[in-house]
Parts: sequence; C-alpha cells; structure tokens
Amino acid sequence: MPEVRPRLRWRDVPVDGRTVPYGIAGSGTPVLFLHGFGLAPRTYAAAVERLAAVGVRVYAPALPGFGGTGALPHREHGFAGYGHWVARFLDAVGIDEPVPVVGHSFGGGVALASAHARVDRVSQLVLVNSVGGGAWSPSGTVREIRHRPLWRWGASALADAVLTGTPGSAIASIAGASLRNAVRDPAALWRIGELARSADLRAEAEEVVDRGVPATLVWSSGDTFIPRASFESLRTALREPQVHRVAGCHGWLIGDPDGFGRAMGSVLLSTTSAAA
Repeated sequence: MPEVRPRLRWRDVPVDGRTVPYGIAGSGTPVLFLHGFGLAPRTYAAAVERLAAVGVRVYAPALPGFGGTGALPHREHGFAGYGHWVARFLDAVGIDEPVPVVGHSFGGGVALASAHARVDRVSQLVLVNSVGGGAWSPSGTVREIRHRPLWRWGASALADAVLTGTPGSAIASIAGASLRNAVRDPAALWRIGELARSADLRAEAEEVVDRGVPATLVWSSGDTFIPRASFESLRTALREPQVHRVAGCHGWLIGDPDGFGRAMGSVLLSTTSAAA
C-alpha cells in the first residue's frame, strides 16, 4: 500500500476580532509551526505535511503582518507582542495545553518569545535557522547584529536562494509570498523587517532555559542569511542545547520537505524519549 500522507487544510479563525488564516494537518499531539519573515504558511505547505506525517497535528497560522493576517497594533509591536498573540491564537483554536512550537527564521524568534511571554503554553522549542542570536562577525570581530547593513542581508538572501541550489519552485514560492505581503501592507512589512534583522533574544533564551523549557536548535550548514555568530550566540544563551545539523541553505525546509520531515521525526522522537 502506498503511504498516505496528511493533507494540509486551510481554515480561518478570529483572533482579537480579526481573521487569521491557518493550515492544519495530521492527527495526534498538537504542534505549532511558525513561518519565516515575509512568507506565509502556504509557502511551507509540503514541509508542514511532512511534519504532520511524524504523527502530530500541526497548526500553522499566518503570523500578524503576513499571509492575510493584520499586523499587530503599534502598542504591541515587538517580539513580546507576537509571543502573547501566539497564546491568543492557541486559545482561538481550542488548544489549552502546552504544545511544542517549531519556528523557522523569524518564526523561531516568535517561538522563543512565546515561551518567554507565556511559558505555560509552550512545552518544547524547536528553533530552525532562527533569528535571535543578536550577533554577527563580518571580519572576525563579533558585533551586534543590529549593525549589519541592509545590503548584506539582501546579498545573503540572494546568495542563499540562488547559489546553494534551492529548487526554482521554492524560489518562486518564496518570491510570490514576499511580494504579496509587501503589497498588502508595506509599512508593516518594513517595521517587522527591522524587528527581525535586529533580533537579540539572548536574555529571553536564558530565562526560558531557567524555566525548564527544553529547546533544540536545527541548523543548516549552508545558511548564509543567519550569520554563524548569531547561531553560536543563541546556542550559548540556551546553554548548549541539542543541535540537529542538516545540509542546505537558510530555506532548506521549503526546498527539501522530506528532509525536514526526517529531521523533525528525529528531533521530536529524541525529546520525547529523553522526557520519558
């Protein structure tokens, strides 16, 4: 019999009086998946389905400012605001238990902020090529990541997508999602971009560890978008957590959903076994 994989279905739910599109796939323990900057859950559809295939029920919302979800109000703008929003989304879809949260890139920063803001809602963190380390090292000297020029971010994104063998279909999906988000609310996209590129969540990471939330870092060897110094500083802040290394670029899970499924199976299984 051929393998039957979970299929992603799309729904809407009101959060704070505004419609939030989200995907849902699979059955079993609920797991929250948070997408990267400028993208949307649909960009990760195949990856989310492979995640669900490990035996979990995945919820993948469009974060505020992306994919048709309105941006956070100005007074809530920031990672803490996103963290509290995640808790309200979980309430809206009827999840009242702590859940594993898997976040890619900007979504990793939101996942970490969620565990910091509402530790009662997060049972485990899986941070995939995540922002939040707050450091870069352009010439061997470690500096704060907020000083990294915009052109370096842009050049790194281009190199990451084109020079590391990302499939053309994945590049088209990423470009399409980014363009749609820019057209919907360019001012919000700029504000969130500034938040993402200056992300320093090391203090929050240390507190999350103190509160007993297990964390795993997933890191791809060919990532040119998130500086290696940022990964290492986040790793230090999390006090040397489990690290699962994979091949590929920053957006590897979009171009290699099967590889993402294998990685998540390994990460979630190993964490469950350790807790048993």
